[in-house]
Amino acid sequence: MKIGVIGLGLIGGSIFKGLSMLHEVTGVSRSVKEHGVSGDYSTLKGCDVVFVCTPMNKTLEILDKLENYLDERTIVTDVCSLKEFVSHKSYKFKFIPSHPMAGTEHNGWEHSFPELFKGAAWAVTLKDDTDIKDFEVLKSVINDLGAETIMTTPREHDKAVALISHAPMLVAQALCKNIENNELAQKLASSGFRDTTRLALSNIEMANDMIVMNNENIKDVVSLLNNNIEAILDSDYKKTADEIKGFRQKLYT
Repeated sequence: MKIGVIGLGLIGGSIFKGLSMLHEVTGVSRSVKEHGVSGDYSTLKGCDVVFVCTPMNKTLEILDKLENYLDERTIVTDVCSLKEFVSHKSYKFKFIPSHPMAGTEHNGWEHSFPELFKGAAWAVTLKDDTDIKDFEVLKSVINDLGAETIMTTPREHDKAVALISHAPMLVAQALCKNIENNELAQKLASSGFRDTTRLALSNIEMANDMIVMNNENIKDVVSLLNNNIEAILDSDYKKTADEIKGFRQKLYT
């Protein structure tokens, strides 16, 4: 197939590199100058599938722009970490919102790599007008990257990522702020604190979009987190901690 990728940061670059081994891939980027990459959207004409991997705050603008270049047979997906805001408009092309649950604390083409999505979940939120045959095509391309598709709704997706991605990033940032004025804590901080606060290194533009655009869901998670912390502190701690440890081990086995 002919695949197009717009935006070649960590996610888009990894899609480009991963699919280039199996398909004809064209990239659109203003900053990356590699074989098969240009800044010209007209190179996307005739693509079977196009991935829009620009920052969330630019995605709707890019989707509108693509109406000038793509026809009705092209399948287009985005990789935004929120799905409701992209799900309300119809386009000339076949738009299927999606979100790969993969990433690192780094960003940019230079940190992208083809194995990023191996074993990762990839959420897909079908629209009312989505043809199941088009979903199967997109699913096969996602599978080529080593990821597994999970179907959900935009609203449930946005609530779930607040729980597992957006609020954890906020907590990591808050933990860093906790020790800003404690020199001893800074000197003693070691691997546990480093690992717990890794998400504080997230791309700032991406993090801002998450906090601003998913604010209400994140506030609900923070309230739930406070309740759970209080409940754990007031519980039979050894028993509760053992139960949580078992749940965590089961989650990743």
